[in-house]
Amino acid sequence: MTRIFTGIDCLAHDAGYGFPESPARLERILGGFDSSWDVAEVSEHPQLMEVLETVHEPRYLEIFRRAVERGDGLLGSSDNPLTKETWKAATSAASAALSAADWAAEGNGQAFTAVRPPGHHAESKLAMGFCYLNNTAAAVEHLIRSHGFERIAVYDFDVHHGNGTQEIFYKRADVLFTSTHQWPFYPGTGSATETGRGPGEGKTLNVPLPAGTGDRDFLSAIRDSIVPALARHEPDVLVVSAGFDAWRDDPMGGMRLSETAFAEIGVLLRELADRVCSGRLLSVLEGGYDLDALSRLVRSYLRGSEQTA
Repeated sequence: MTRIFTGIDCLAHDAGYGFPESPARLERILGGFDSSWDVAEVSEHPQLMEVLETVHEPRYLEIFRRAVERGDGLLGSSDNPLTKETWKAATSAASAALSAADWAAEGNGQAFTAVRPPGHHAESKLAMGFCYLNNTAAAVEHLIRSHGFERIAVYDFDVHHGNGTQEIFYKRADVLFTSTHQWPFYPGTGSATETGRGPGEGKTLNVPLPAGTGDRDFLSAIRDSIVPALARHEPDVLVVSAGFDAWRDDPMGGMRLSETAFAEIGVLLRELADRVCSGRLLSVLEGGYDLDALSRLVRSYLRGSEQTA
């Protein structure tokens, strides 16, 4: 069973005409789910701020909140415009990720978090790349702190490297971060030489791929590198940063994936989750900017990753 989680205020943040990370992204995705899909709209999670203060520095959170209250136009760079609703939308997205983590932790089935703004570029004290709060990192921390899981594995298949998630867990042994992404490309991180530090040495695996990579090579990278690494970590939950901008017509990427490839990614991750972590699979929406295709791509991925047992 798949449940879709979204935040009650995720559509509130609107940077204006022409900005690629727009409410229309989520509107298209949610509009593609008919009555046969289980969609839950959630409000603020009771542990939201407690969890956010473990993945982000409290001072950063205060700077973000006060910048919105003052009416500042940006948070750090032009990639992260602010409106009076940005804090509300970002915390709503993070709350939905925590609620989805609760669902997945209980073994209810696959959870997908359909939220915006995205989060995987947000570092512990830095907003980047349309991301203000790291929804994936918050879900991971919640699974460990609130549900008592000992090992979590993250796979990020967005076309852009998830520098924020990597940075937050780079020195941790309990969280494995893996990524396939276009290289060289924004945000400039994600070299194969980045493998973790201290207790986290060997717990980061980056598989950089060139622009123009298509289905065969992308899926081979998952089968040959990502899946074995995830399995070796023996995670209690598999968490996925699901970005759909490796799609062949996405305006923000340079890869060549087909719709079929996203379905196959779902199949591979479902098979792995069933094998190593009792089917506990949580996916969190990241990028994807082709409005005509985005909803279709999300549904293809989810149909591939639906539990068949």
